[in-house]
Amino acid sequence: MKLNPYLAIIFAATIGGSSGVFIKLLHLPSTSLTFFRVFIPVMILLAYLSWKKVKLFQGNYKIMLVASGLNAGRIFLFFVAYLYTSIGNAVILLFTWPIFATIFGAIYLKEKVSKRTSLLIALAFIGIILMYSNKELSFGSKDFIGMGAMLLSAIIFSLTMTIFKKELKNYKKTETIFYQNLIGAIIFLPFIFINKPLPTITQTSVGVIYAFLMGIVVYLLFFFALKKLKMSHYSLFTYWEVPAALIFSVIFFKEVITSNMIAGGALIILAGLLLIKKKPAVPTDVD
Repeated sequence: MKLNPYLAIIFAATIGGSSGVFIKLLHLPSTSLTFFRVFIPVMILLAYLSWKKVKLFQGNYKIMLVASGLNAGRIFLFFVAYLYTSIGNAVILLFTWPIFATIFGAIYLKEKVSKRTSLLIALAFIGIILMYSNKELSFGSKDFIGMGAMLLSAIIFSLTMTIFKKELKNYKKTETIFYQNLIGAIIFLPFIFINKPLPTITQTSVGVIYAFLMGIVVYLLFFFALKKLKMSHYSLFTYWEVPAALIFSVIFFKEVITSNMIAGGALIILAGLLLIKKKPAVPTDVD
């Protein structure tokens, strides 16, 4: 029996929603976490692409490497965010990416931005302000740093996805995932030896499982669904990751969902859903 594409998205988004649980339970520095997240997919895909005798570094690979470098920074900020703020704050701010993707799409892909879209972008930013309004406005505040890191991560993610969207016609999905992680695997390789103490056998095992799930399994499920569904339907269902992550945060860490999170998060998600319903956004990524 073939997997229903809608179920594929639900499975992928649920796995993606568990990302914060893995990150907080691993108790590793953000640089070590980034190493596992990017290095394991690269090694697996390098072996696969070599077996398939796929010729790498062809076509417009230079722009892919630029996007890969940006993606390395984005993933690092993603981990910083989860280590510094709550899972609820992090995942809601992560899903500001469709808003920024619209902005970059207008600049990079020359897509027209309507007045309606501009109003939805403004609505999302009001949501961000609401989420920040009850936080300590200090650059030394862990919560403020974490939320700021995730917001910047979402902005960079939307930029890289805009680039990858433009280049998808030239590369297979396995090649695209390989390029996404390649520069990060090179940059963060030394940190696994520099950071002390070294990861334990248990941390290494969990880190490998996490990287395989988030870097390979989730992507394959999302791309499977993307091939079968309209972009609007696909994008709509990826928002399941937000409530999934919130459920995990309550179950595992007893996190409290504040009224500011609910109000701000509702505006961000509403803006994103209305934006997607009107005009398809670029594919999502999950860490």
